[in-house]
Amino acid sequence: MVSAVILPAGIRAALIAEARAAYPNEMCGLIVGDRSAGEGGRALRFEPARNKAASPYRYEIDPDDLLRLTIATDEADEVFWGIVHSHTHSPAVPSPTDVGLAFYPDSLYLLVSLAEDQADPATGQPGIRAWRIVDGAVDEVPLR
Repeated sequence: MVSAVILPAGIRAALIAEARAAYPNEMCGLIVGDRSAGEGGRALRFEPARNKAASPYRYEIDPDDLLRLTIATDEADEVFWGIVHSHTHSPAVPSPTDVGLAFYPDSLYLLVSLAEDQADPATGQPGIRAWRIVDGAVDEVPLR
């Protein structure tokens, strides 16, 4: 179980910018890290990807983007630290569809909510939450 992870401010800002740019559709992408969060790994950078679904209700990382990022990440001896997408009008909580499509048990799943009522009360910025999704079990991981 991962107790808490650090999401660097630059990556946080990039996630929010990408979610706003993709609106009204969901955005998606990957956070690359040096090791998995469960192994104490650090988030190094955000790699945006195209949403093949081009939908405000679901996402699918474009297969060409996924292949390119998989090869680059493997060659750099890095990992997919986090799988990211946005929810345009709902909380940053995995939907049943999100849980069913969680194919990377070592990665965190980060969601950015653009819903106004989900904004961070301290900053007014869109809310971001992280989750471990393993075999259908969903556990929140606090972000710092």
